[in-house]
Amino acid sequence: MMRMRAAFPVLAGLAALALSACTPGLGGSPLAPDKTARPPSAPADLDRSKVTEQSALSREMSAYFAKTAAEMESRGQLRTDVAPRDAPFNQRQLVQNFIHIALYDEYAAQGGGFVARQTPSRLRRWEKPVRMDVDFGASIPKADRASDVAEVRAYAGKLASASRHPVSVVKHGGNFHVLFLNEDERRAIGPRLRQLVPGIDESSVEAITNLPLSTYCVVFAFSEGDSPIYTDAVAVIRGEHPPELRTSCIHEELAQGLGLANDYPRARPSIFNDDEEFSLLTKHDELLLQMLYDPRLKPGMTEREARPIVTTIAAELLGGAS
Repeated sequence: MMRMRAAFPVLAGLAALALSACTPGLGGSPLAPDKTARPPSAPADLDRSKVTEQSALSREMSAYFAKTAAEMESRGQLRTDVAPRDAPFNQRQLVQNFIHIALYDEYAAQGGGFVARQTPSRLRRWEKPVRMDVDFGASIPKADRASDVAEVRAYAGKLASASRHPVSVVKHGGNFHVLFLNEDERRAIGPRLRQLVPGIDESSVEAITNLPLSTYCVVFAFSEGDSPIYTDAVAVIRGEHPPELRTSCIHEELAQGLGLANDYPRARPSIFNDDEEFSLLTKHDELLLQMLYDPRLKPGMTEREARPIVTTIAAELLGGAS
């Protein structure tokens, strides 16, 4: 699941500092939704009072993603062990992984879209408490809603514990919006996105509403102007996902929305890696979050400024083992 990170131009006072998208490496997709077919009856916002059925396309996608998850597990992907003995790491590796994941972007904005280009960036994170609210498209079953809210709430607690930064789930008025949407609902979510994040740029709206089938889930983190401090975030998770992919998306996107903005193929054991070997936040990843929110690091730091501090922190966390 490839996670895209991109820097955007400022629009209406907001800049999308990080875009993360989760994309499997399964080759060509047998299911290709028609991006021009926008059902006129699809809801423009998340109205819980209107319970609708999945469209035929959405039901077909549910079957496709269930098969995809089964195939991934058969290949040894989507592992749920968080401290695997077969993936040891040392201080040097932890430093390198942090530098590449927190201080580089995988994607850059160009011509209203995204291009794959590894580029140096700055350290980005939240300074105010992160308040996650969870909402659903009208077609998401009540049982799924209850389990998703419970999972996000439990995971928010884990993120808070790992980062030492306040992260919680609120019923309304959050600054980190987690949306579970089926295909038709996501295509029509533009007006709601503009309500949730006033000043959101059209490139971000377009990326969400036209999400390709190859992308499982996505998160955008926003700042005011060119500040490296996040003020808002939106994560979108496909409602068609089976439990395995649903959980994987929750762990990846919500963690990356805190500021770990890139993928690094050598990071292991980690969810910040394109190979999708692990689906849950690992102990290694918890250390990355702890490092990111260490007060000795400051938002806006470059690699040159941050590296010696990161090296010191890693040595403390691992007891100096190199």
